[in-house]
Amino acid sequence: MSIPFDAQCIECHLRRNCATARKFGTEAQVTAFAKDLLRLYLTAPADVASPWLGPATTELFQKHFNLPEDRFAEEKASSNRFVLERMGQIRQRVEQAADPVFAGLQFAILGNYIDFSALQGQVSFEKLEELLAEAEKMELDKNTYAALCADLQRGKKLLYLTDNAGEIGFDRIFAEEIHKKYPHLAITFCVRGGPAMNDATEEDAALMGIPFPVISNGNRVPGTQIDQLGKEARTALETADVIIAKGQGNAETMYGCGHNVYYAFLIKCPRFEAVFGKPKFTPMLVRDPKK
Repeated sequence: MSIPFDAQCIECHLRRNCATARKFGTEAQVTAFAKDLLRLYLTAPADVASPWLGPATTELFQKHFNLPEDRFAEEKASSNRFVLERMGQIRQRVEQAADPVFAGLQFAILGNYIDFSALQGQVSFEKLEELLAEAEKMELDKNTYAALCADLQRGKKLLYLTDNAGEIGFDRIFAEEIHKKYPHLAITFCVRGGPAMNDATEEDAALMGIPFPVISNGNRVPGTQIDQLGKEARTALETADVIIAKGQGNAETMYGCGHNVYYAFLIKCPRFEAVFGKPKFTPMLVRDPKK
């Protein structure tokens, strides 16, 4: 029930975090930090996914470099600002589309580009502008989209698992179009329970004006670690007829869980390229394989 942390993930996680650490300390400090990361890998349960390591990795940054718990606060603020400034024009494009729900999904998936953790040093708002300009050209699996629409039509409860700050603004537009087409559907947004990389929290949801009930997942894992969900989030997950899970972190931690989950994300790492057989930045809409 996840895409487990393997040797490829260890190599990537160690490389990315050591590269970040070098911005804040001496090589001796980075070496000590790296050794603690290696100990973390050795003690991690065999079947967990990479996001499971998130809270402990944050604690190591605090321990070795005295970094704040919310070390992506600046990136989150700039992401939210970027999206808020463009929501009006994006909403207009979505509303004018032949299928506004599909158009909303296209923009929501492009929003998954705003990932300052997975795309360390590669996130460019100029590049995002280029991607947004071509959003309506995005291709997704037609059968999976048809199945999603059928489930939205007959379902009563939709749980929307969010990912990054900024991105959650695109999620709002997508969810609003779902609500227009399927007004009988009760929609609930679920965000992280505290600082988790640059993921969205309740504060980000409030800033974006999410017009649906917003709940916390009760933890700081940058994904949906089901065994760590708070009571409210666990109940929402278990009673939802349909679940939309945005981003790699949610897919990594949930894939194969058996719930009626539709994963929507951009491929951003070699592990996902191998699992799904697609190149980096391919937009994906995938249903849970055990449903």
